[in-house]
Parts: sequence; structure tokens; C-alpha cells
Amino acid sequence: MTETSGATDAAERMPTIRDIAERAGVATSTVSRALSNPQRVNARTRERIEKIAAELHYVPSTQARGLSSGRTGAIAVLVPDVTNPFYFDIIRGTQNQLKAAGYTQLLVDTEEATDVELDALRRLRRTADGIILAASRLTDAQLTDAARQQPLVTINRATADAPTVLIDTPGAMVQALEHLASLGHSKVTYVGGPTSSWSTHRRWQAVQEAASRRGLDVTRIGPYSPKTSSGAAAADAALSTGATAFIAFNDLIAIGMLQRFRERGVRVPEDVSIVGCDDIFGADFCNPPLTTISSPIEQAGRTAVSMLLAQLDPVRGGTPRKLAVMPTHLVVRSSTGPVKP
Repeated sequence: MTETSGATDAAERMPTIRDIAERAGVATSTVSRALSNPQRVNARTRERIEKIAAELHYVPSTQARGLSSGRTGAIAVLVPDVTNPFYFDIIRGTQNQLKAAGYTQLLVDTEEATDVELDALRRLRRTADGIILAASRLTDAQLTDAARQQPLVTINRATADAPTVLIDTPGAMVQALEHLASLGHSKVTYVGGPTSSWSTHRRWQAVQEAASRRGLDVTRIGPYSPKTSSGAAAADAALSTGATAFIAFNDLIAIGMLQRFRERGVRVPEDVSIVGCDDIFGADFCNPPLTTISSPIEQAGRTAVSMLLAQLDPVRGGTPRKLAVMPTHLVVRSSTGPVKP
């Protein structure tokens, strides 16, 4: 019984660098260098050590790594609203990529508030090795200061002082406007998001420029909080503009507008057409299914992690990129249709 228990204990014991060293036939200090400072070990030895570590399912001690390198082994991901389905895929992408790299993800909801975001950044300087900011509400000056304090990458918020992942929704906004024009809509209203949203201004600019080229009449209403509950007020204001088609800042506002239109007896797309943005889960379950802008959101999260890790470890991560642009496209469903004769 003793032998069985000992064997079980050995099987369940977490492998250490000593186990790797014994199997590789090298000193424990060599294993430590290969795993924490790989550039200090010759390639053949490093590869053998990494292979054995993988075979043994070795997991580095976060405490030990922190003591030796000043690292915590954690990356913070800040999003404006964790209940917004758009951020689900961002979070999934960052989580999967960080897990593969041996990092723990710290998730922070900044509540669409600049002061909450600033306070979180300050508190995370000692507890996270780096930051990923999704749709930051900070000013350029605040982002510049944050980038000087700690490695960070932004998503959908460009700044000259930090690497950025941009989802090209403005490009698809142009597709949306051209789609509406092809259906005979000559007057379109853009339903804007929060004033602090950098993306809403880019999207409105793209709509304006595309409308000018096509000779369309466009107007803007808002700002509106990017929630379904904002849709009723947005729908009422949109109808008062006299437009026959609407492009919403995001799907949540668009879905709320659909609900309000139904309450008021406004038919979609027979009376008016509406386009959303983000292609969140459920956008195709609406009544009618929502025409919207789709993009590789999860890939944006993965790319942001790769860009951040390249800052933290240029030797293994390669030259850090400053910009990555994610393509988008319009998904046409039943919420858009031709203008009534």
C-alpha cells in the first residue's frame, strides 16, 4: 500500500526545474535560464529543455518568476462594459492567447467611465505586466501617459504612443451606406454612440464622406449609450429626422430601435431600414434579422496579446508591431429593404 501511495504522490506531484534538468542532463541553473532568459542558452540546449518541459507539462511558478524578473505573470484586459456582447469575443481571444503564453488574464470593467479606467490603470501598475485597453475612453494625453507608465496595447483606439489593433468599421460603414443607396434610400441618419467613444467619430466621418461622394443626405443624432435600453429614445429621434434608413453605432442600439419600431407600428424594412454594427450573438435572431457589420473580433483580441507580448519579450516575440487592422464586411439580412414607391 505504501508503494502504491508513493507512486500516486509522485505521479500527482507538479514537475520542477530539477526534474527537467535531470532528464536533460544539465544543471538546474541552465534550465532556469532557458525558460526565463532563452537568449542566454544555445539554441540546441534550449530546444531540448523546452521539449522536455512540454512533455512533463511543466508550469512555471509565478512567484518565482516574479521574484527573479519583476514580472507578475498577469495581463490586465480593460473593457468599457463586460455585459456588451461585442466584448465577449475580445475577452475570449485575449484569454486563449494569454493562456497559451502562460499568463493569467485580469479582467476589468471600466463602466464606460474615464475616471474608473484611470484608477484601474494606476492600481494595475504593480499587479500586471501589461495592459490591453479595449475601446478606451481616455484622451490622447491620458493614453500617452499610460503608455509611458506600462506596456500596453489598445483596441479600437489609436494613439501614437502605443501599439493599436483597429477594427475597420468605418470601411464597412461605407459599404452600409452604398447598400442603402442601392435600395433607393437618399436620406440616412447615423445614430451615434457615446461622446467619449473614439470609434463613433470615425464612423460618422466615414458616413459623411461617403454620402458626399454619392450625393446623399445624411444627418446625425445622439449621443446614445451603447445599450439596448437606448434604442427607444434613438428610434423616436430617428423617425423625427424624416430619413428612410438608419445606421446605428452598434447592434445593441439597433436592436432596441427595432423593438421600439414594432411598438409604434413602424414596419422594418417596409417603412424604414436599419443597419447595426458588430454582428453580435443574436443579431441574426432579431425580428427581422439585423443587417450589420461583421468583423473578426476574437482575432482582434488575439492580435492585441501578440503585440503586447512582443513588447514584453522582443527576443522571443520579434519586432513589436505598431498597428494591425482587422477587415470588416457588411452582412445583409432582412432589416434593410427598398424604399417604398
